[in-house]
Amino acid sequence: MPKKTEPLHPAIKTRLGYEPTDSDAEVLADWKKRTTKICKPCWELKYCPYGPLVEDFPLMPILREEASSHNEYLKSCLASGKLGDGRPLDEEKRKWFNEQVAEFNSADYPDSIPQVLKDAACRMFGHVCPVFFVAEPLTETKDLRNQSRSIPRDVMLKVVRRDGQICQACFEPVPDDQVEFDHIIPYSKGGTNTADNLKLVHRECNRRKGNSLEEILAPDPLVHYIALVRKNARKPKA
Repeated sequence: MPKKTEPLHPAIKTRLGYEPTDSDAEVLADWKKRTTKICKPCWELKYCPYGPLVEDFPLMPILREEASSHNEYLKSCLASGKLGDGRPLDEEKRKWFNEQVAEFNSADYPDSIPQVLKDAACRMFGHVCPVFFVAEPLTETKDLRNQSRSIPRDVMLKVVRRDGQICQACFEPVPDDQVEFDHIIPYSKGGTNTADNLKLVHRECNRRKGNSLEEILAPDPLVHYIALVRKNARKPKA
């Protein structure tokens, strides 16, 4: 039985610039189109081209479970008169905590965030990447993308989603600016730029792989022979 899709919370629509009454299907279809046509530029550039501008773009609201947990923390601080680290709760913070608890409404927070919107957010800072707001991907054809990039953007996104943005070499989370794609069968050996021949890795893990291969593989026989000849030529004659 297919999993039932949860309604899109009004807070999510508002953060993205939609009206709360806009159709869930239309909002999600719009974002699926945006995130399928282009990918985060930091995956290819290895740095964020937007810089501090990222902070002017929306953050997804925190989840209801997280918000409720924080509200319980505020209540515990008010009851004990202490912060979580043991410091005393001063009057200014007590007043602010009381206001937060009084105004809290769990219904203001979503139970979940659709995966397509999670994918659009920066893994480091959390803001939705500006590229999905300011770029014009809908005029870019699939053929043009395939000609201009060795790995098509839709394939990059598919691999990142499949691997959960976890490095397949060290199994640690991969920040957006360290995303690289490793060919299982090397491209030079006939490997393809398809999702089933690619895996997500850290930049450093990808470099280490290259170094380890150089250490493991025997040197080219001709290069090895020339090196020996040069080494022997440098030896002083008896």
